[in-house]
Amino acid sequence: MLSVRKFRCRFTPTSSSALASLIDSGQVKNKVSPCRPWASLSHRSPFPFMGLCSSNRLNIWNFLNGFTGLSALSFSSMAEIILAQAQDPSRLCVELGIALDESRFDDAWKLHQQFMEIEGLPKKSVLNRLLTCFAESQELQWLEKAYNLVELAFENGKPDLLEKETLIYLAFILARNRLSLPASTVLRKLIEKEEYPPVNAWSAVVAHMSQTAPGSYLAVELVLEIGYLFQDNRVVPRKKSNIPLLAMKPNTIVYKVALAGSLLFGTTRKAEQLLEVMPQVGVKADDCLLTLMAHIYERNGRREELKKLKRHIEEECSLGGVQFQWFYNCLLTCDLNFGDLDSASQMVLEMLKKAKEAQKLVSAATPVLRTAGSVKSSPPAQSSKNSSNPETMYDLGDLRSMEHFVPSYVEFSRDINFLKLENETKETLDVLLAKLCTKVELVTSEAGILRPTERIYAKLVKAFLEANRVKDLAEFVIKAAKEDVPVSTGNSAIIHVINACISFGWLDQAHDLLDEMRFSGVRTGSSVYTYLLKAYCQAHRTREVESLLSDACKAGIQLDSSCYEAMIQCKFLQKEDNQGALDLFKGMKEAKISKSVHQEFEMLLKGCAESREAGLMAKLLEEIKEGPNVDCGVHDWNRVIYFFSRKRLMHDAAKALKKMRALGHVPNAQTFHSMVTGYAAIGGKYEEVTELWGEMKVLAASSSMKFDQELLDSLLYTFVRGGFFLRANEVVEMMEGGKMFVDKYKYRNLFLKYHKTLYKKKAPKNQTNAQSKRREAALSFKKWFTHISEEMQPPLGPRVTASSYLLLLYSIIFFYSGYITAIKRDIYYRASGVLMF
Repeated sequence: MLSVRKFRCRFTPTSSSALASLIDSGQVKNKVSPCRPWASLSHRSPFPFMGLCSSNRLNIWNFLNGFTGLSALSFSSMAEIILAQAQDPSRLCVELGIALDESRFDDAWKLHQQFMEIEGLPKKSVLNRLLTCFAESQELQWLEKAYNLVELAFENGKPDLLEKETLIYLAFILARNRLSLPASTVLRKLIEKEEYPPVNAWSAVVAHMSQTAPGSYLAVELVLEIGYLFQDNRVVPRKKSNIPLLAMKPNTIVYKVALAGSLLFGTTRKAEQLLEVMPQVGVKADDCLLTLMAHIYERNGRREELKKLKRHIEEECSLGGVQFQWFYNCLLTCDLNFGDLDSASQMVLEMLKKAKEAQKLVSAATPVLRTAGSVKSSPPAQSSKNSSNPETMYDLGDLRSMEHFVPSYVEFSRDINFLKLENETKETLDVLLAKLCTKVELVTSEAGILRPTERIYAKLVKAFLEANRVKDLAEFVIKAAKEDVPVSTGNSAIIHVINACISFGWLDQAHDLLDEMRFSGVRTGSSVYTYLLKAYCQAHRTREVESLLSDACKAGIQLDSSCYEAMIQCKFLQKEDNQGALDLFKGMKEAKISKSVHQEFEMLLKGCAESREAGLMAKLLEEIKEGPNVDCGVHDWNRVIYFFSRKRLMHDAAKALKKMRALGHVPNAQTFHSMVTGYAAIGGKYEEVTELWGEMKVLAASSSMKFDQELLDSLLYTFVRGGFFLRANEVVEMMEGGKMFVDKYKYRNLFLKYHKTLYKKKAPKNQTNAQSKRREAALSFKKWFTHISEEMQPPLGPRVTASSYLLLLYSIIFFYSGYITAIKRDIYYRASGVLMF
């Protein structure tokens, strides 16, 4: 401990002028030996103001000239400020540890800031303790500060201060708290420093990231980046040095989690990239992964791949009830999207036939099971129920129910193999799959028996009617009615179909369906004739009324009084046919037709409108209200363009796109995504991508085409790689305007890889206007991705202000230079009791 030196000389204006002249001449710098703590603070020189201009130094010394007028109280407060920043670093570390033990995070952060002002980043043990304690708190403000500390360590070139387990734990806690971007950044930085996290650990981070839309997109990016390290056997497993790297290799579980998150939030084209590299990484598919692949192929319109997958499943795999339900749902949806109604209807009929046969076997086996004893048979029945219902099988509740338990860092570090994280990943996967089950609408499962739902009937009927294939529709419905469970004639599927057609004014189609039913020998109830006759009467189509009345008489249908009243009223409205109305009235009296005999359809409509109990009718009305389907030709051309783009035959892909436009089909986001990714794969085709970008903007302004995140992300990647920063800034502006997530970390690395030295020098004086714009665009893009952590909010904390920093430097001069010769004795007596150096 140093003692305070006594000053025997007064500080006069003359001495202050002499001191200023010494500083100007540089003699102070040569004579004064800096103290170690203050030298570490400046990191360059104990007197950083030596390089100030003369006007600034004059202001400094004017302040020093007035220093003698300060009171003892003001000097005492200044001494306390100096003391707060000049404490012993080891003592600060002890106090910091005590504050963390007592969970006084505010005090711990202040002590950390004081240490940073003296020594910079603390030693390894203290820094990691601070990070783990902040992570355990799970409070947003401390998680932000912990992440900023990690960023600071990497920026200062000191990543070795961060331990591997600490970063894994921090990434895990960030992901659990829905902070996907910082969680992925921590994992990426961990891989950058070649500290490879095991797959059991980082798969749990991916699982929690996949529960939000931005996080699911980042999760796929992360799996792709890590999987790239293992493509085509790049890592030799025989080398012992590669053991930590091989422990990070993606497995089937992490693939399923990433794909499930992508399906849940609609980023299926990005997920398809995972499927393309899966064989290169060496990931093997199980039953669940096969069904997820089928979902992705169906969403992206990959019909050929879906057929190949079907053959593979039929030949080599034995899927369970839930997987078969999902898989057939994908097959039916894909057939409907491509307009293949024959294949879809045939699949529904086969499903009904197999369900009928399975139902017979179950009915035959029921007496045998009963004789074996109801007690013994009850557990299998419960198991069958759970396995047949995907929502029951995967329903684990909201993931928040698992978040009440967060392992401390001590418990986390004890689990060497991260088995608890692996179990949590599996539980999260089950919850994601349960959410996906709610989107399976076309196929249901009852006791392990697959059956078509009313939704698929509604979609098929709508598609047949839009294609004007009434005869084929009638044949399908008749066959389905024979295979399905018998129902009453007034509530059969064909009755619902005809009634829905009448509701939307498709009277001719309804009449054609009735004719097909009559020719096929299928008897229908009177309610449908009654409703169709009333509809014809309201439309004043008397010829069709007479024809339908004749058909009803041939079929032995007896109409009720309300139907005759509607026909009589229609005759009276046409004044020239009063005799026909009178004949109808006499015929009704002679037949002794009572009122309100047939009210089935009115009850059906009422139930459909109020309680939605009329299932098929309600579904069909809903499907028709949704409007026409997407043009099937667009799906066909998208399949062709995707094939050429994947094979890198971009000339043929461009021809196909031109032909597609010529035939009147409007390209959509999937069309342009295939073209852009194809051009990006062969490289150098940036002008072609720019032309496509212009066409996209025109279509978006004039039609219903919408830009999605995957298309804009592929465009941004291509423009950044090619150096087209004017277009890149346009894409960024559109993505941020649509509140889409952008992975700045990826684009920063891409920029540094291809354009690290771009525009490093000063701009030349003779550059053109176009060159100036390109330079400004590049610098603007660089400024955009520089703020990677802006989503994490505040910077590291309050910095030392300029006034306090200068005051500190002035104090150093007072106590260490030896050239200040005077100060008031009363001020010295007050300060000597507290100032210790």
